Amino acid sequence: MTRTPAHPHAAALAGIATVSRETLERLEVYAALLLKWTRAINLIGKATGEQVWTRHIADSLQLWPLKPENASTWIDLGSGGGLPGLVIAACDPDLAVTLVEADQRKAEFLRTAAREMGLSTTVLDRRIEEIPPSPHDVVSARALAPLARLLALAHPFHAKGGIALFPKGRMADSELTEAKASWHISGDALPSRTDPAGRILCLQEFEPLP
Repeated sequence: MTRTPAHPHAAALAGIATVSRETLERLEVYAALLLKWTRAINLIGKATGEQVWTRHIADSLQLWPLKPENASTWIDLGSGGGLPGLVIAACDPDLAVTLVEADQRKAEFLRTAAREMGLSTTVLDRRIEEIPPSPHDVVSARALAPLARLLALAHPFHAKGGIALFPKGRMADSELTEAKASWHISGDALPSRTDPAGRILCLQEFEPLP
């Protein structure tokens, strides 16, 4: 019996999330474009290019299993190079993903990458504060702002019963402590699967204190 050869980058995602071969192929297209465009604009640190699958794609992909089962909309704030937004969109072309990125060159990258990945992702090239409030099942942001500021930006897009997913580094606990001085927060700080010092803040509720 002829065995289908393993995808060359499947090992980098092992233990992070189970994805289809079609998703892996979309991520291949994305990774190639990310590296190509990074030569001209600052999408990822150029020194991390060789780790694009383990450091960037896998790090973003670990958010996928955390979404609610019935999630149909996802908004990613400050998408930059599409991390995690385009990685998430690659997992399910039927998921309505919106990417918010005010930098025009980065927004153009996001549109180009989404098109070449065969995705119908929406890209909004405006400041987050300028976008009309609208509820989404999932709100995400990676390396955008300290948590207290991040909650203020995300709050207008957080649907009742939805979640916010914020990957954070070793300062996650102190950011949580600071944010709780002005916000009521309900959720979990889950260990990152790609950064031993990192946490994934999975927040079900967050409301400003009176």
